[in-house]
Amino acid sequence: MDKEELTLFRDMARRAFEQEIAPHFEQWEEDHLAPRDWWNKLGEAGLLCPDMPEEYGGAGTSPHVTLALIEELSNMGFGGIATGWGIHCNIVAPYIEHFGSEAQKQQWLTKMITGEAVGALAMTEPGAGSDVQGIRTSAVKDGDDWVLNGSKIFITNGYHADVVIVAAITDPGKGAKGTSLFLVDTSLPGFEKGKKLEKIGQHTSDTAELFFQDVRLPESALLGELNKGFVIMMTELPRERLGIAGQAIGAAEGAMAITVDYVLERKAFGQTIAQFQNTRFKLAEVKTEIALCRALYEKCADEYSRGELSADDAAMLKYAATEMQCKTIDDCLQLFGGYGYTAEYPISRFYTDARIQRIYGGSSEIMREVVARSILGR
Repeated sequence: MDKEELTLFRDMARRAFEQEIAPHFEQWEEDHLAPRDWWNKLGEAGLLCPDMPEEYGGAGTSPHVTLALIEELSNMGFGGIATGWGIHCNIVAPYIEHFGSEAQKQQWLTKMITGEAVGALAMTEPGAGSDVQGIRTSAVKDGDDWVLNGSKIFITNGYHADVVIVAAITDPGKGAKGTSLFLVDTSLPGFEKGKKLEKIGQHTSDTAELFFQDVRLPESALLGELNKGFVIMMTELPRERLGIAGQAIGAAEGAMAITVDYVLERKAFGQTIAQFQNTRFKLAEVKTEIALCRALYEKCADEYSRGELSADDAAMLKYAATEMQCKTIDDCLQLFGGYGYTAEYPISRFYTDARIQRIYGGSSEIMREVVARSILGR
């Protein structure tokens, strides 16, 4: 897909988001949850998992289209929606496409593309966040089945999820080398969703605790090879971090746009705020910082599409983009003065939605460690 076609796809998607999300978003924020049928509407519009193969109902585009839609949602100030959509389309679907069996793809990819099934990824546990090697959830073989026990926390889409990729220990004592992934149907007995977690931002992103009490899984639920879960997760992390960077850059650009509109209208001391040197210089800094991250992001996106994006480059991008996002949006909020601290002005939502970006998908501290190891070899 060339740039002109991508621009047309962006425009089409933005119009759909303005129609299907914008009129309802404030209510969803108040409800701290988007409705389940929203997924079906996006599926009907062809706006779920666009880069999945046509044989399963996708559009067969390049990953650039999926990333572009993440950017558009973020740019429009729909931070929680962007996160949930990204988990479903940019993470869970590629996991299944790359490592699932044909039967798994027919069972789940087709439904994820139509919106019949919502996908979630369950790695994090109360005692295992960025350190996925600390996972305690286990799956024990019992005849032809696996019996899953444990819990997960901070799971995006957890409340609406129909299928969850769950990381579990299948060979105790081997740590990462004994971890496997399973596609868990949330309708199975023993699967329970805890209360929806309340967060300081991204309210429309349904985040929940998940519990597994003797959940019996068929052998066909294993995703990829036995005990290769950690390898699969490491393989897919660059794309996850690329998507988070897309959110960061899209949101920063959106925050800057509404800030420019505000400072051109707001007056103080007999002139618009835009006429003060501090405002002009601050916006120049913001634009420059965004542009630098976008250049790295586009380079990494092209590398990913060619199968060349390295783990350390993805870590550098995720670290740089999310740190930039939080800083530039804070700078923008400052230009709103007291109004920036009120829920009435969208800049406040950009601000609270941004904070989690430096944590999920690998915290900034972990990203620095990944990059340091690539430099020092240990």
